[in-house]
Amino acid sequence: MGRVNTPVLTNTQQAELERELKSNDNHSFRMRCQAILLKAAGRNSKDVALIVGMCHVSVNSWLKRFKNDGIEGLKIKPGRGRKPLLDKIADKEAVLAAVKANRQRIQLAKADWQATRQKGSKPVSESTFRTFLKTLVGDINEFADG
Repeated sequence: MGRVNTPVLTNTQQAELERELKSNDNHSFRMRCQAILLKAAGRNSKDVALIVGMCHVSVNSWLKRFKNDGIEGLKIKPGRGRKPLLDKIADKEAVLAAVKANRQRIQLAKADWQATRQKGSKPVSESTFRTFLKTLVGDINEFADG
C-alpha cells in the first residue's frame, strides 16, 4: 500500500474549504474542496476518487495545486477554450471602416476587411463576421445609452 499524501490544514483553511463546499455555485469546485477535505482526514487518493467522482491522479493534481496556491489553486484558470478569431480591440476600427465603405453589402465589406488583414491569419466566415458586427453594434448602443 502506498503512502497517504495528507495535507495539513489550518483552522482557517479548513473553515474556508467547508464554507466553499456548502455555498459555492460551481459543482466541480465543490468537488475539489471535498477532495482536499477528505485527503486532510487521512483517506487515500483512490478512496477520495471514488467518493468525488474523479481519478486518483486528478485528486493528487488538485492536492498539489492546493498546496502551492491555496484555495485559489482549486479554481479554473482563465484562458481555456478556443480563442476568438476577431478581437474587439484590434479589429474594431478596420471592420468599421470596411463596413462604412460598403454599407449595403456585408460580403464586400468582409472581403475588403480580409484583404487588409495580415497574411497567415485564419479566414473568417460570413456568420462570424456578422456576429462580430452585432457585438460591435451592441457595444455602440450601450455606449450611447450610458
